[in-house]
Amino acid sequence: MKEWDINTIDAVGRTPLIWAVEGGYEDMTKILLQRKDVNPNTGDNEHGRTPLRLAAEGGYEGIVKLLLEREDTNPNTPDTKHSRTPLWWAAEGGHEGIVKLLFEREDTDPNTSDPGYRRTLLLWAAERGHEGMVRVLLEREDINLNTGDNEHGRTPLWWATRGGYTGVVRVLLKREDTNPTAADTEYGQTPLSRAAQGGYDRVVELLLEREDVNPNTGDTEYGLTPLWWAVAGGHEGVVKLLLERVDISPNTTDTQYGQTPLLWAAMGGYKGIVRLLLEREDLNPDVRSLSGETALELAASQGHAGVVQLLSEPYFSLYPPSALHHQSLFPPIPDPSSQKRLLPSSLLPL
Repeated sequence: MKEWDINTIDAVGRTPLIWAVEGGYEDMTKILLQRKDVNPNTGDNEHGRTPLRLAAEGGYEGIVKLLLEREDTNPNTPDTKHSRTPLWWAAEGGHEGIVKLLFEREDTDPNTSDPGYRRTLLLWAAERGHEGMVRVLLEREDINLNTGDNEHGRTPLWWATRGGYTGVVRVLLKREDTNPTAADTEYGQTPLSRAAQGGYDRVVELLLEREDVNPNTGDTEYGLTPLWWAVAGGHEGVVKLLLERVDISPNTTDTQYGQTPLLWAAMGGYKGIVRLLLEREDLNPDVRSLSGETALELAASQGHAGVVQLLSEPYFSLYPPSALHHQSLFPPIPDPSSQKRLLPSSLLPL
């Protein structure tokens, strides 16, 4: 009887094993894998997709298990089109069971990254808020928690705070080796600043529970602190959380315009935030911006009568709300028509 090569590639570039796996035919896959001469690592001619890659992407848990029982199956072979491993495809498809199966093989690399932005699987899962997948990935002790992407060095924790994913942030911070202060390389913005900018109260609270988090760390671009970001966004809840810290500095100015959180809050008309800031005994309400304006003058220039009243009752009694729009009462304010013009455009929320 004529012997057939079980690994023969047909006209469309697939082996019998690839066809069986791609179709999800578990029984057929089992029969083929019983043959010792079957190569479990042969990929198709079009994209280099191995049987394990196809099974992982398709969510065929039983077939993945069969393939991994073969010691000669390579769990880290990437396809030729996307350069992603079977682990990547399983995680991207949300197949937690398959990820767990792959992790049972000690030779499975949990830190593999995509070829584009060099994002690891943990970073990818954190960025998308996939708490369950993050938990599964963290079961591997050799996973690197602090590897940032290749573009701006943003870590899994940074991306989780950007999205306001409280559950993911909580899981990541439970690991003592997670660096909660790792800033991105574009603006030098820490996870705490990013969470404050987004107004994510619970995420900010979780970060402040870590003793190694400095609440006064400003970014490297304009020196904007977490408090500054929270005030600029009008996030009163976050401002309150930050001001409860005795070590928070309420008078820190940005390096571009010399504005304190109070100056920005006054100009934005955030009455509640102004009130919170004024409750701090160490607040200096008379700090002037680099252009020479006080908080009172900025509030008046924008017509925020309530804020003006908070800042100076005696002054308010001299000039009623109807008079606050009369610009001759105050020094000229540069570009008063747009609050956002005083916020560096490159640092507006992503």
